[in-house]
Amino acid sequence: MNDMNELKKSVNDGGVQLVWIGLQRKWQWSSDKLILITENLTWPEALRYCRQNYTDLVSVHSEEMQEEVMNVVKRASTEAVWLGLRHSCTVGLWFWVSGETVCYQNWAPGNGTGDEDCESGVRSGAVQSGGDQRWISRPETHKLNFICSRS
Repeated sequence: MNDMNELKKSVNDGGVQLVWIGLQRKWQWSSDKLILITENLTWPEALRYCRQNYTDLVSVHSEEMQEEVMNVVKRASTEAVWLGLRHSCTVGLWFWVSGETVCYQNWAPGNGTGDEDCESGVRSGAVQSGGDQRWISRPETHKLNFICSRS
């Protein structure tokens, strides 16, 4: 409250009408079960955010779910958007963080082959926000928008 009173005093004394106080709004676009978060986070940060605020990063198990993802991802501010898709170098396969196996697939050519570059770090899956909105493999350290799911 003291900070607010100081701010009011500064504004009133200086004849200033508008002041930037450093607040930022995160835009969220949603369908019934999906929420696009337009904050740029690494994959582990996005996973933590979704689990703390919703249910999980989205898992895409069907063409119908992919269509929902495609509708939400159009509003993204990054070229790709994190999904709950992770690659294990140990066993050489992709899996959903929800624990389900990857049956339905929508990979862009040259992605998702299992022959990932494990030397340069852990790979995670994202969906392209433009074009045909296919899945792509990215290092988990990239900062992208992401889609959370709610149960």
